[in-house]
Amino acid sequence: MSTAKSQKEKKVTTHVLQEMKSRGEKISMLTAYDFSMARIVDAAGIDVILVGDSASNVMAGHETTLPITLDQMIYHASSVVRAVSRCLVVVDLPFGTYQGNSKEALTSAIRIMKESGGHAVKMEGGEEIIESVERILSAGIPVMGHLGLTPQSIYKFGTYVVRAKEDAEAKKLMEDALALEEAGCFAIVLEKIPFRLAKMVAEKVNIPVIGIGAGNGVDGQVLVIHDMLGINNEFSPRFLRRYNDLYSGIKDSVERYITDVKSTDFPNEKEQY
Repeated sequence: MSTAKSQKEKKVTTHVLQEMKSRGEKISMLTAYDFSMARIVDAAGIDVILVGDSASNVMAGHETTLPITLDQMIYHASSVVRAVSRCLVVVDLPFGTYQGNSKEALTSAIRIMKESGGHAVKMEGGEEIIESVERILSAGIPVMGHLGLTPQSIYKFGTYVVRAKEDAEAKKLMEDALALEEAGCFAIVLEKIPFRLAKMVAEKVNIPVIGIGAGNGVDGQVLVIHDMLGINNEFSPRFLRRYNDLYSGIKDSVERYITDVKSTDFPNEKEQY
């Protein structure tokens, strides 16, 4: 068996991600929300699948991530977990299930782990959620942090612009990253911050740092799969690279199907019993 093949088949754990950072190997991460997509992404060799609360946007059509519920996140996560055989599955704790109440945070995290089979949870915020992070970790549940642009706080910030451009916010972000590492988080996502700051954070902390709109000086990258595949063609931030144009491809296929049905070309003699 080749080294490349054995690496692709090796089960990814939080410990494996730490080893990848130590040897300088970049970590690949994408979102997925259903069985069929997760099966493809896992088979391709992705390291981490994030069952993101972005499902609120791309799966349910909400304007923000706030409306999605814990029950809905568990539904999406359980669908993904049934599909994977190799990658690590991280599940977002949705808005309102952990902020300001560490006991509720633990209850939410336990429900995700027990009912979905996910491998870890992700939480947005720094010093203000440390108590919740520590309480979840005390139950043996791995936690991934998330700093920078935190979509669950959109109404606080009022905009999706780049975060931590000013010195005070940059200083707080660095302090929050160190606090999350000290609390026991196994990794941190940095979203939409200056690449120099992201690189400094990745060099300062010993745990993996995954970027989205945070430049190439971090330990890995994550994108929303609907954006990356061009299923969602209305979202075009600078950090997004589209690897396909499935919106056009799927729409064209549906249009051809409609034409074939209307013209009675489908089904033909070979396609019937």
